[in-house]
Amino acid sequence: MKNVKRKVLGLVAVVVVVAVGTVAVPWIYINLVKQDAPEALTLDSAVATTLEPPVSTTVAPEIIKASALDGQWPVVNESVVGYRVQEVIVGQSTEGVGRTSAVEGSLTIVDDEVTSAKFTVDMTSLKSDSTRRDRQVNTRILDTSAFPTATFALKKPIKLTPEAIAGGVLSVKTTGTLTLRGVTRDIDFTLNARLVENVIEVNGSILLVFADWSIPDPSISAIVVEDRGQLEFLIRFSR
Repeated sequence: MKNVKRKVLGLVAVVVVVAVGTVAVPWIYINLVKQDAPEALTLDSAVATTLEPPVSTTVAPEIIKASALDGQWPVVNESVVGYRVQEVIVGQSTEGVGRTSAVEGSLTIVDDEVTSAKFTVDMTSLKSDSTRRDRQVNTRILDTSAFPTATFALKKPIKLTPEAIAGGVLSVKTTGTLTLRGVTRDIDFTLNARLVENVIEVNGSILLVFADWSIPDPSISAIVVEDRGQLEFLIRFSR
């Protein structure tokens, strides 16, 4: 009888240890090992430019003429595009964030309007804090071998205000065409932009429901991912 009790107690102890470990290991990983997810991209997180010549953002609006901005503005290296998703690892909430600076494209200004803007992102270069997540993103989730790039093109002109020309922040609702994982859709979103030292910074985020873009459920085993995520961008253009 004593041997039976010992076996039962031993089995209970094993179950308790496994249960505690199942919760404790993800908690330790998320809170003590895993790097904190980077903050959302904003205009304030833009890298200070070293491009010349600088243009002071304190100049009065009437001094900086809209025509001085006319022309094509290519994307510069400090641009960032990425994703942000909410994850639950065995009951522990965390965020998955992947980013890349492999962005090409340009925008065109005529008089006081942005008449066109287009950029392309190398999706194969997205990196997060987890090589396991990166493998899933590149293979099963985004299938970057078949769809290595994502593109965005502005659908209608954006009017520049005198305040924006002088360096103030322009916040505007606009429409663009996004192609992601072989799916092309028109999207409405809000972007923020400003002119700083001869660099135009454009920032925003777009909510993506994965099913709308033929993206399979990113969840695997004990990692549950929401059915949607944010496409974040901070694109910088300069002549």
